[in-house]
Amino acid sequence: MSDAAAPHALRVHQFHGLRPGPRLLVLGAVHGNEIAGTLGIQRVLAELDQGRCHITRGTVSFVPITNPLAHQLGRRMGERNLNRNLRPTAVPQDFEDRVGNVLCPLLDAHDALLDLHSFQGAGEAFVMIGPENNDGALEPFALAAPEMRLALHLGVRRVVDGWLSVYEQGVARRRERAQRLGSALDADPNYGVGSTEYMRSRGGWAMTLECGQHGDPKAPEVAYRAIRQALALLGLADVPLAPPRRDHELLRLVEVIDRLHADDRFVRDWASFDSVKAGEPLGVRHDGAIVAAPAAGRIVFPNSKADAGHEWFYFAQANPRPLA
Repeated sequence: MSDAAAPHALRVHQFHGLRPGPRLLVLGAVHGNEIAGTLGIQRVLAELDQGRCHITRGTVSFVPITNPLAHQLGRRMGERNLNRNLRPTAVPQDFEDRVGNVLCPLLDAHDALLDLHSFQGAGEAFVMIGPENNDGALEPFALAAPEMRLALHLGVRRVVDGWLSVYEQGVARRRERAQRLGSALDADPNYGVGSTEYMRSRGGWAMTLECGQHGDPKAPEVAYRAIRQALALLGLADVPLAPPRRDHELLRLVEVIDRLHADDRFVRDWASFDSVKAGEPLGVRHDGAIVAAPAAGRIVFPNSKADAGHEWFYFAQANPRPLA
């Protein structure tokens, strides 16, 4: 695409309440074909414009289309995945680098992030949150309580954590395999850093709400409801706060399994969060070796189109983390 045809700006809608309060950023279409968040944001913006609700405290910023090139092309990515290796770049190499140089300072200027996505396969909406409070090297964090509190109020049943730690495990295995084979597979641990991980690294807190399947007419409603709940819980707007659900399921990603060959295949069409038994066959390697479930749990993000050397699926188990 020529520079003339490519988008040249991010559109940000910002509201400053006349009383002090927290600063919330809401993102849609970080992946260009995931428009549930875009539609949910547009609905809330219309209500604000019509005076049906009002921002009364703090700051709220909405970015309905965070990757305008990918959105313009109607696909997940423009020139690369915006939600990987997100950081400011002194010498931008692609469109997403240029977006990152605008998006990262915007993240820096806020306290909390609600990033709205959708997914390819069938399944119910879920929210991904960060780690428990810790002072470790990978993702030190001290704001687990407000993250969990908002996650429980978003209206979805399933809450998942463990993304960056399990991603790092996968990178370590990928690096070891690349060294053993003398290949140059991607093994950059920073590749797992997206909007929420960047936000936490800068002292904020964040969550990714997967609103449902692409094109599901219910997904924009999930996004809309979540935005209003966030505004209410943080005391930013004159909207009522609905009580949290009482049937939450808390899961933790514990392992990522890569596809090693183009002929690796699943034994059946899996959907995210399908339950599996310990030892149950999940896939077959190109040489006939069975890939089995390491324990009882759930298969997550199965990708039958994954490139060799990249994530094939994740494995999750029940999470002992408290809900409070």
